[in-house]
Amino acid sequence: MTTRSATSPITKATIPQRVHGAPDAVRRAPFPADIGNPYLTGPYGPVLEEVTAFDLPVTGEIPVELVGRFVRNGPNPIEVADPANHHWFLGEGMVHGTYLRDGRAEWYRNRFVRSRLVCDRLDEPYPAGTPRSRVDVVNTHVQFFSGKTLALVESGPPAMALSHELETLSYEDFQGTLGGAFSAHPHLDPLTGEWHAVTYDQGVKNEVRHVVVGTDGKVRRSVAVPVSDGPMVHDFAMTQRYVLIFDLPVAWNDTAAANGHPFPYRWSEGRTARVGLLPREGAAREILWIDVPPCYVFHMANAFDAADGTVAVDLVEFSSMFRTSLNGPGEGPPVLSRWTLDAKSGTVAKTVLSRRAREFPRIDERLTGRQHRYIYGAGIQTDRGSALCFDTETGVELAHDFGPGRFGSECVFVPKSDAAGEGEGWVMTYVWNAPTNTSDLVIIDAAQFEGPPRAVIHLPVRVPFGFHGSWIADEP
Repeated sequence: MTTRSATSPITKATIPQRVHGAPDAVRRAPFPADIGNPYLTGPYGPVLEEVTAFDLPVTGEIPVELVGRFVRNGPNPIEVADPANHHWFLGEGMVHGTYLRDGRAEWYRNRFVRSRLVCDRLDEPYPAGTPRSRVDVVNTHVQFFSGKTLALVESGPPAMALSHELETLSYEDFQGTLGGAFSAHPHLDPLTGEWHAVTYDQGVKNEVRHVVVGTDGKVRRSVAVPVSDGPMVHDFAMTQRYVLIFDLPVAWNDTAAANGHPFPYRWSEGRTARVGLLPREGAAREILWIDVPPCYVFHMANAFDAADGTVAVDLVEFSSMFRTSLNGPGEGPPVLSRWTLDAKSGTVAKTVLSRRAREFPRIDERLTGRQHRYIYGAGIQTDRGSALCFDTETGVELAHDFGPGRFGSECVFVPKSDAAGEGEGWVMTYVWNAPTNTSDLVIIDAAQFEGPPRAVIHLPVRVPFGFHGSWIADEP
């Protein structure tokens, strides 16, 4: 199969025709091969093109059940003033998407999410609507809710609505009902169809919020939960009874902010680590805080109410974060653990499920808030990458090896049908191929996890190591 790409240089003259290519002209300086910051070079480095490619070559067979877009968001700096202070979590968002239909990979696209800085550099009009904060970089997730494809971020900037082809349309305020920050990690309750989020605003240190967006696309609940110091709350979990709020020892640091560091969140030695159990429809005064050993957690796989009345949550934990590594995550291998929270005794019991280094845990999201069996994740290795599948019932862990010099990112599970059982479906991820400096979309049959991939879709460019994404099926 042939690949057709549009890669003409972006200039003021070509932008109105929507020709996509290498925006070197908008950069203040090129990115040298080695500038002393790993998050600006190699697989993390920004790509210099917005590409549209059609009729992608495929090794294997794309399942005909897959009709929709596999999308991913991540930071992609359009300019860098100070590489010494640049943090991986910063940088303009770039969304990558591959559209599948009828067993074919019809297109791949990557597009900057149009923050005002991006629009200024590309001489484009700003998106429709009004941003609620001075910063409008949206670089962390992409999800579909209430008929909209939404690029997401935490800490204050607004979500942004995207077209089917990943062009930025508008700032999103949920029909004027949000009135505050949103989250990079909202979770859909599959039983109610509502979107839940725990949000924080870096300009507000004394509270986080539980926000619920109804099926009509409007916020129906926003409950402020008192905290101190402005903690960084990247993700959360929920059960049928509770929303779990993680108040851990990474918080806003006034000294780092005063010194001009663009990402002034730091490990706060001695700060209490705790998890709050907030009743799903309860007031803030009803939250039960349970102290936990100091650590940091970016991502939870899922939580559920156990038969004995406790709450179980599976997550990836780090011993500390942003204590010494100030340009991105580090400081010890991440561990897959189950925390069992006892509301009656106010205690937590920790069980290590696997010490194999990983991140980005995901489940079959039809089970969000209820007991799950399988946890998928991205294995972290030095010479090669893998997708991981941990079985919480048996303790067995399977690995899909991408091969030497090939490194995967977050995995997304897609059921084969609405009636398919847990584990009956496809695991999808973008994989970077170091020798060619290009990426593939890899589709794994979850029932034959360690076997060859069902399909490898070859992209014409590299998808930088980034954050989160989704499978967005075409609406019937």
